[in-house]
Order: sequence, then structure tokens, then C-alpha cells
Amino acid sequence: MTLRSILGKARRRGLTSLYRHPVALGNCGPIVSFTFDDFPRSALTVGGPILEHYGARGTYYTAMGLMNSRNELGDQFCREDLDTLLERGHELASHTFTHISGRSVPTEAFCQDVKLGMDAIKKSVGVEASNFAYPFGDVTFASKRTLELGDTGNLGVTSARGIIPGLNGPEIDLNLLRANSLYGDIDRADRAERLIAENANRKTWLIFYTHDVRPDSTPHGCTPELLEAVVSCAAQSGSRILTVRETLAEVGVISKARQHSPRGMTLAHQ
Repeated sequence: MTLRSILGKARRRGLTSLYRHPVALGNCGPIVSFTFDDFPRSALTVGGPILEHYGARGTYYTAMGLMNSRNELGDQFCREDLDTLLERGHELASHTFTHISGRSVPTEAFCQDVKLGMDAIKKSVGVEASNFAYPFGDVTFASKRTLELGDTGNLGVTSARGIIPGLNGPEIDLNLLRANSLYGDIDRADRAERLIAENANRKTWLIFYTHDVRPDSTPHGCTPELLEAVVSCAAQSGSRILTVRETLAEVGVISKARQHSPRGMTLAHQ
């Protein structure tokens, strides 16, 4: 093991141990959530129907400054996609405004961009996008400490999701939700299916994240075949597939009345 990997492991251990905002999952699990970061249009146009086929919906962490742009992930979302996403029952969540790394700017500037992103979503579609994901998964001790989660916080952030892998529960840290990458093609399905089985056995909350969904996916996205296989596995496992907002409503973190797509159903392939 290299010095860099040892330091990285120690840093992750510190990030998951300090400045926690714990809540109990209770008997809500097993739950599986599928989340998409940034978001590329293919995450909705290709990924959305796959989830919907199983009666499921996803959480789309959106950086409004990327709207109508194109990058290595392909075409990013356009304004009409936000309406479509909400009309079809998916969750619109926040991802800063400019998609800035929390490790590249002072904490105050980062938090200002977090608020700017949430405000832009509210102004555009009238939705309180209070669930947040760190761009690039770049969490700092200072940003985790100062985001001020909860309805009484200055920013109004309900949860912050990272990219540190693992399962959430029996105690959830709202300041740093664990999430697991869903990248590549169908040959990566075994790892995801093992996570689903472990999550079902432990009755916890498993979050997946990816970016683009297309046959020629980037290294940060997945193919439709992989997403289909993993969603199908989750549905057949007896887990409920819920958005982040729906899950936090289940555990009582937010009022169910605040959901913009209340469903909360037990999923089974019809």
C-alpha cells in the first residue's frame, strides 16, 4: 500500500467520522436509489425510461450553469428537460451552480455557489431542491462542517451526498451520504448485484450514482444494458426503489407534503 493510498484512506475515515448529522434509518430498508450527476441529457432520455419501466424514479443532481452546454459527457440538459423530469415524477436535486469543486475554492465561495445553484433551480421551475451532491465528490472538512443542513440551516440543504462507497444505515449521516459508482458496461453488473444483495440482507439504503447513459458511455457513465440489469436486480430483490427525497421523507427528515413526486410504493416488475 502506497503512502498516498494510506493518507487517502485516513482522510476518508476522518470525513465519515467528523461533523456528522446522524439520523436513524429505522425499519425503512432495504431501499435502493439511482442518482445522476450534472446531468447529461442521456441520463433522462435514456436512463429515465429504464427506471420508469420498473415503476421507479431517479434523483438528478443538477448544476444549472451547465444547462444548454456540451462537454465530454455529451449534451447537457436543456430547460425543457427540467419540466419533463418533474412531470414524470423524478427528483430534481442540486449540484452547485457552476459545478465547482469544494477543494478548489475557499469554503465561503463554495457555499455561495451551492446557494446560487439551489436558488437557480427554484427560480427556474419553482422546486425546493434541498438535496445536494458534491461535484467530483470533493468534500472538505470545512465544507462538511459549514453547509448547515436541515430546514433551519442558512442554505436549506437537507442532505449532502458524496462518492465514498458503502451502505447507509442503520444510522445515516445526512452530511455525507455514501454512494457507489455505476460505471461501464454489463460486465460490471456483478459488483452492483452483490451490493444489492448485501443491502437487502442488512435492510439498509444503497445509493448508486452515474452520469451519462448511452451505448458508448464515457468512463463516468454506464450503458443502458448495465442500468437495466441493475434496476431489474434491485426491483427483484424485494427492495423499494426510491428517490433521495422520498427516502428522507420515509425516515422523517422532511415532511412528505414537501415532496414534489410523492410515491413511496413497493416496487415489483409488473
